[in-house]
Amino acid sequence: MERDEIKVFGPATVSNVGPGFDLLGFALEAPGDEMIIRRNGTDKLVLYNQSGCQLPTDPELNVAAVATASLLRELHSYEGFDLIFTKKIHPGSGVGSSAASCAAAVVGVNELLGSPFETAALIPFAMEGEKVASGSTHADNIAPALLGGVCLIRGYDPLDIKNIPYPGDLWCAVVHPHLEIKTAESRKLIPQTVPLETALKQCGNLAGLVAGLSSGDYPLIGRSVTDLFAEPYRTLELPDFSVLKASALEAGSVGTGLSGSGPSVFSLCRGEEMATSVGEVMKAHFSTRDIKSRIYISRISQAGCKII
Repeated sequence: MERDEIKVFGPATVSNVGPGFDLLGFALEAPGDEMIIRRNGTDKLVLYNQSGCQLPTDPELNVAAVATASLLRELHSYEGFDLIFTKKIHPGSGVGSSAASCAAAVVGVNELLGSPFETAALIPFAMEGEKVASGSTHADNIAPALLGGVCLIRGYDPLDIKNIPYPGDLWCAVVHPHLEIKTAESRKLIPQTVPLETALKQCGNLAGLVAGLSSGDYPLIGRSVTDLFAEPYRTLELPDFSVLKASALEAGSVGTGLSGSGPSVFSLCRGEEMATSVGEVMKAHFSTRDIKSRIYISRISQAGCKII
């Protein structure tokens, strides 16, 4: 029976994950976006914001609407939908806010249209929406938001994505300080060229991180969660980032780094108890500097977007 309305959950994601700039990301069980999508009997996309966050309701400026429009064009569909944001990851928080919206929108509309595409085939449409937020087309948030787990983007032309195995007791603590960093602006801080020596070290770290995750080698994971491309420039706006990182590692973090373009900081940990302890240490770092923050403690989610 054809449905006229659906509710979708789009998970938060951690991207880059140290050395994986634009190439590596994973999904969290929480937080996430919740969106109601319904047919509206017109040929238009109409947006309603009930989330409490500031969001553009112009379909040409809203990432979820842009992603949906891309999907509809591919299907030569002129059907209209309402996109109702009921719960939203705060934009600019560094845990894939735009990716969660884009992924939820294309999954919901695809479902209402009878699932003409498999989930993995929705990635290019969601990426079109992500491009509005970041100024570039990248999939390290989009892929895990749709597919779940840890995703490696081996290449973009053509798009080549692989799910990476990871230890079952791997948890993540994410602390979101109440600072806002726009992805598009943050990307401008990164040099367009890097020395060969730096590139080689970054490649080694990314290969080591993938190998460590796949084999459950926690010491290797810890040695590899180091970003030489973006983090040195993006963390300039975070107070005493090196102190924060050292405190998290001392508290038991396997590896700590900037989540996406920031300002959120992630720590990979072995087990929920350790993740909770490390999260409290990171939160205390910001509290002593008069910056409010919020902690998220989550396993890496095996599932991406889901109908709820």
